[in-house]
Amino acid sequence: MKTQDQQFFQRLWQQYAALAPSAHRIHALFGARGEEVENDHIAFRTFDDPRINISVLRTPFLKMGYEEKGEYQFVEKKLRACHYEHPDPGYPRIFISELKTAELSAASQTLIRGFLENMDSAKIVAEELVYAGRLWPKPKHDVYTHLQQESEYAAWVYAYGFCANHFTVYTNSLQSFSSLQEVNSFLEATGFKLNKSGGEIKGTPAQLLEQSSILADRIEVAFEEGTYTVPGCYYEFARRYKDAAGNIYMGFIAASADKIFESTDSALAARS
Repeated sequence: MKTQDQQFFQRLWQQYAALAPSAHRIHALFGARGEEVENDHIAFRTFDDPRINISVLRTPFLKMGYEEKGEYQFVEKKLRACHYEHPDPGYPRIFISELKTAELSAASQTLIRGFLENMDSAKIVAEELVYAGRLWPKPKHDVYTHLQQESEYAAWVYAYGFCANHFTVYTNSLQSFSSLQEVNSFLEATGFKLNKSGGEIKGTPAQLLEQSSILADRIEVAFEEGTYTVPGCYYEFARRYKDAAGNIYMGFIAASADKIFESTDSALAARS
């Protein structure tokens, strides 16, 4: 990987880890076992507004040489997503999703349109958008809670803006774990809470991809009304399998990703 690209991904990691302190702890725990963590993919969230949609957010990755490899639809969550791969296997996969705002209620559309119209247009730089943070004024907690009732995804983007939503451990490269279940058991034994929506493990070996994740860390966010603790970022874990031709499956499964999205849901955290 080119040095400038390494620096780019390091910047993404540092910003992400500030919203996912558990990621540092998990890295340390794996390191204590002599493991070297390999990143499977990085995910980003946005809205379908043409100024900040997938086509804009993907800009720095296309310039690095990434190519689009798959498109996915999430009907219930009103999302579409694309994933990108680099010819050099040393680069992580990139997964970018966007909320289809026209499918939300009129009230939610009005709220989203309101804060997007207050974006600092000078800071909407395609090459830098993935780590630009929140480009609109300090969020209002009442707007956050309203959006949350209809779309946890919308509320999350409103609170944090643009940054990596999660990084993912490629568990195939771990030497001291022979299955994703072993990884999950290790995480739970060390105090982490897993996202069990749709099952602890999403996907099967037959589908060529298994995924799991911890619940998002709770982060203090300054709203206009005061500071509130809300879900931040989370860490995911993936195990990939070979297809009939002997090639490792590189894509994603929409039904599994649908449940992984819920790692930032407040309601899920409350039930854990």
